[in-house]
Amino acid sequence: QVQLVESGGGLVQPGGSLRLSCAASGTIISINAMGWYRQTPGNQRELVAAITSAGSINDADSVKGRFTISRDNAKNTVYLQMSSLKPEDTAVYYCNADRLSYYSGSSLRYKFNYWGQGTQVTVSS
Repeated sequence: QVQLVESGGGLVQPGGSLRLSCAASGTIISINAMGWYRQTPGNQRELVAAITSAGSINDADSVKGRFTISRDNAKNTVYLQMSSLKPEDTAVYYCNADRLSYYSGSSLRYKFNYWGQGTQVTVSS
């Protein structure tokens, strides 16, 4: 089976930093895009930043200059370095993998728009 395992969330003061990690486990062949989304109660999940296997990045205007997404293709892991955190960055952060190919036994399978379980980030003094 395939899993996206997130880590690195927590409580941080305004202006502080956190680093989120998301590792895809299983017999992974390839992952097209990996990214981070966030959601607050009563609101839709929104893109924070995403990166393709080739390194192309798409990020939200609200995080430009503060958050950096990176990826280690060999480890099937995506990172989100968050700096200059603000209270409005408080949310549950979800890892996303799009067009993930993997082996289940001898069968080649795909997952599209696949989500991790989420990790809470709270920015508060």
